[in-house]
Amino acid sequence: RDPQESSTTDEELSRTGSPGSRGGGSTTPDYGEKRLPQALIIGVKKGGTRALLEAIRAHPDVRAVGTEPHFFDRNYEKGLEWYRNVMPKTLDGQITMEKTPSYFVTNEAPRRIHSMAKDTKLIVVVRNPVTRAISDYTQTLSKKPEIPTFEVLAFKNRTLGLIDASWSAIRIGIYALHLENWLQYFPLSQILFVSGERLITDPAGEMAKVQDFLGLKRIVTEKHFYFNKTKGFPCLKKPEDSSAPRCLGKSKGRTHPKIDPDVIHRLRKFYKPFNVMFYQMTGQDFQWEQEESDK
Repeated sequence: RDPQESSTTDEELSRTGSPGSRGGGSTTPDYGEKRLPQALIIGVKKGGTRALLEAIRAHPDVRAVGTEPHFFDRNYEKGLEWYRNVMPKTLDGQITMEKTPSYFVTNEAPRRIHSMAKDTKLIVVVRNPVTRAISDYTQTLSKKPEIPTFEVLAFKNRTLGLIDASWSAIRIGIYALHLENWLQYFPLSQILFVSGERLITDPAGEMAKVQDFLGLKRIVTEKHFYFNKTKGFPCLKKPEDSSAPRCLGKSKGRTHPKIDPDVIHRLRKFYKPFNVMFYQMTGQDFQWEQEESDK
């Protein structure tokens, strides 16, 4: 496909018919059709997006892609037909979804999603940016054990206490900065902010908000979850069958390395004004500061 064609509208695509069964689509059941997603989980990395996706997929009216398509950041030139073909088949009344956490920090993503469908619903899972940064670092460390320590990467100048905001692990957590970009294209009413912390302590409560936001019946409830003490977070079980509960893989719930308390203190100070701005922009207090004073 010519890259120029990637601006094809949904309407034009539906006129040309669905892209058929290319790309392994032939293995899907032969009913329903592939549609562009009406809702996206756009972020944030290490916030709890996988847990949210797995929980919402337990809803019978939701069909979602398991892998991250990265369409609006890495594969945009492949065009909307490619993107539609990546989606699962749905029946009328079902919602098609996908999650790619890097969309939230991709400058072009809001404009590209808006040009696909300006009424797309967006979900952002946010988490205390200090914990998120450490979790991000922990994930990288597990793949590249030779990288410098968190303390070294976090500072431009340790003596002066200058935080290196260009390091992605820190930059992603400046939520207010990224959100400004999205609000140029989407009203707040189309964006749901899910607390990564509450997704662990009260998964059913957060899932009730998600289902309401998507216009779904509240089917995913307390009975879908049980708490796994070893992992330290809830696991999903399907109440209607007796199969083993689905827990997130071993890459989730990794033990974080011990970080110098002074570094954590400086990071909290660094994030605080951005957090306050984010609370004001969203009209929601995520209580990350309060959480810290409790410790």
